[in-house]
Amino acid sequence: MARERIALFPDAERPIVFGHRGYSALAPENTLAAFRLLLERGIPAVELDIHRCGTGEIVVIHDHELSRLTGEGGVVEELPLEELRRRSAGAWFGPEFASERIPLLTEVFSLLGAELYYDIEIKHEEHRPSGIEEPLARLIDEFGLEQQVMVSSFNPYPVKAFADLGTGIPTAMIYSNSRSVPPLLRNGQGRFIARCDVLKPAARKINAVTRFWYTRVERYPLVTWTVNDPAEVDRLSALEIDGLISDDPGMVLERLASLNEAAGVEAGT
Repeated sequence: MARERIALFPDAERPIVFGHRGYSALAPENTLAAFRLLLERGIPAVELDIHRCGTGEIVVIHDHELSRLTGEGGVVEELPLEELRRRSAGAWFGPEFASERIPLLTEVFSLLGAELYYDIEIKHEEHRPSGIEEPLARLIDEFGLEQQVMVSSFNPYPVKAFADLGTGIPTAMIYSNSRSVPPLLRNGQGRFIARCDVLKPAARKINAVTRFWYTRVERYPLVTWTVNDPAEVDRLSALEIDGLISDDPGMVLERLASLNEAAGVEAGT
């Protein structure tokens, strides 16, 4: 028997605007500085990435390998938290962010609380559950954020494992045409393994045909990424996408407000 899909943030205004790795156009990605900006600028939702480090804590960082973001090599899953925290996660972005460290997910939850919706992406490369699913569910419960969170991944196995916990939290499959995505998963086929509630295709994969199929025929909400071009905001807004993930979410909100204002003027003429 198929699992009934869980609704995606039914009370949120559409499209839901997510800050990609925080407000990553203005601060180093996945740092408390980037997340703090979302609060300050009234962004309704955040997208972030999680790993389980070598000592078991859930940390917020995109890459498995640390060189790009910390200037030193090593793999997140193999290093203890003490070593990860020693490194700057912000110096690469600018000297004013040199004190930023790789945050714990608990720190992000403490900072943002229930003020925002969350899209939490599990980073995991093996063809099996990651082991992060149950600790993640416990943390979400501890902070009382069950109604604020969606859990997603490019990898269908962690998504399925999280869904199987029966938390009532929606799950999503991410996909694109990237070389890092197996060819068999580049059109969202992972949904058949994951039994997810939401689809998260790259923006270039959405057009009127795919939008009709996924939303009208298969009845999936669509959240898409990474939308940094105002013209792309216009296009996707016209397609009535449920969520837009952007490095510059403030720009997206401003553009959507302009579109709504123009539509109101047109309706009144």
